[in-house]
Amino acid sequence: MAKAAVLVGEGLVEAREVPIFEPEAGGILVSVIVGGVCGTDLHMINRLANEFPLPIILGHEGVGRIEKLGPGMDRDHAGETVKVGDLVYWSPMVACNQCYTCTILESSPCTHAAHFAEADKPSWCSHADYAWLPRGMSFFKLPDGVSTDAIIALGCALPTAVGSMDIVGGVKFGESVVIQGAGPVGLAAVLVANVSGAREIIVIDNNLKRLERAKQLGATATLSLDELTAEQRKQATLDICGAAGPDLVVEAAGYLPAFPEGVSLGGHAGRYVVIGLWGEAGDATIQPRDLVLKNMQVRGSMAPRPKHYYRALHLAARMADKVPLADLITHRFSIDQAANAYKAVESGEAVKVVIDPTIS
Repeated sequence: MAKAAVLVGEGLVEAREVPIFEPEAGGILVSVIVGGVCGTDLHMINRLANEFPLPIILGHEGVGRIEKLGPGMDRDHAGETVKVGDLVYWSPMVACNQCYTCTILESSPCTHAAHFAEADKPSWCSHADYAWLPRGMSFFKLPDGVSTDAIIALGCALPTAVGSMDIVGGVKFGESVVIQGAGPVGLAAVLVANVSGAREIIVIDNNLKRLERAKQLGATATLSLDELTAEQRKQATLDICGAAGPDLVVEAAGYLPAFPEGVSLGGHAGRYVVIGLWGEAGDATIQPRDLVLKNMQVRGSMAPRPKHYYRALHLAARMADKVPLADLITHRFSIDQAANAYKAVESGEAVKVVIDPTIS
């Protein structure tokens, strides 16, 4: 038996003993080294996301060590040879590759994607001693010598940012970018904009500690929600970017009022990608005229694809010694302390929280 953080009811998480399963053909069993805590975990705990059968194990960000290879499994999903003992990072979704979204649109999320299983069944979730990765779940071998903390620090946030930038055509050299929110997704967007050669990277948040982290990852300016009004933030953005406004605005706040403000901040012929507002946040009012007069493009982004996990893994590995990625982890909890870990995220006191199964 192994230990796992299990959601047993709305707002109720318990550490429980769960079975350990042998890997299936084409799958692997990994011992979890570290599991990241994401805002999506809070959506699930508070039952604001899609309904899932309870109880379920939590956690969809993980780095682990291969304990067993299933029959026929000897390579990761980029074709790298793997063996017992190798460190891996996985994409927490199994696409069916038989629906219109998968095969024709080559997009996500898959219409029939396999998600969370009940806690007494095989589970790939990472807030546990072991994760069972089924056949078809993409995983990638970590480059030699890379810090596992540097990889998990932006967990699923970095693939999300990479995938979102993909959807809007990337960040072109010399463009200006505004990022709403300095949580993990916002910080990941800063890193992507930085390495892409953005001229200006402006980050908006009310958490001074997170804004400071944004500067460490490449933000050229930060704007406080508490100290500036919406009009003052818009004027500051124009002062920095020029009269045409920013080329790209990224919503990574998960906060409904960010959406109309993002439309307002968008520049002429600009793009706006909405990432954080996927939960049942409510309704927001905008003037369609604002989009028309600016020739503005608005795109939503949901569920990065495996290729984005692969690119994020290697971006984090390359940047780990250049920017303080591992230092983004501010709180570390055991599986027994998982309920406290989720509270630390909800309170906003943390930058990045992880579950470490080795802590007793």
